[in-house]
Amino acid sequence: MSTAVRNSAMNAVTKSMLSRISSSFSKDFKSRNWSVYGQWLGFSCFPVCIALGVVNLLHVSLIIIFSIIALVQGLLVVFLEIPLFLKICPVTERFASFLRVFHQNLPRAGFYIIMAAIQYGGIAIKATSLIACAVLFTITSFSYFMAYITKQEFVESAALGGEGVERELLP
Repeated sequence: MSTAVRNSAMNAVTKSMLSRISSSFSKDFKSRNWSVYGQWLGFSCFPVCIALGVVNLLHVSLIIIFSIIALVQGLLVVFLEIPLFLKICPVTERFASFLRVFHQNLPRAGFYIIMAAIQYGGIAIKATSLIACAVLFTITSFSYFMAYITKQEFVESAALGGEGVERELLP
């Protein structure tokens, strides 16, 4: 197979994937469901927590504790918001049952506000960029709380693995 044919096939696959992601992303935001918005915001917490957690490890103060907590929070969030990771990564039944607790909008709102409160607590030691994690957790909590108040069903984002239907039970 020539290089030109191989590159053409790769470009077609890439365009197809990007088209599907763009289509489902658009569908998600047209759904007007706060829990879908919350899932996207929660998913965006993952890279922010990981990046800022690593950067703030360079401080020579107690803020290192909050940096480590931010790293753990980022990993928790990715397992919570993308259930595919629970299926492909070996996790204990205890961890999976812990995540089952957050299968509705109100418990998720509580989860994220607690995560935010922990990071806001780091301000008592030193104001750092970890405040961005706390603010993003707060906005995510607000989104899930709005879904609860407006009595919207908890649904999963089509772009993040669901089809806008209720999430399957976790393993």
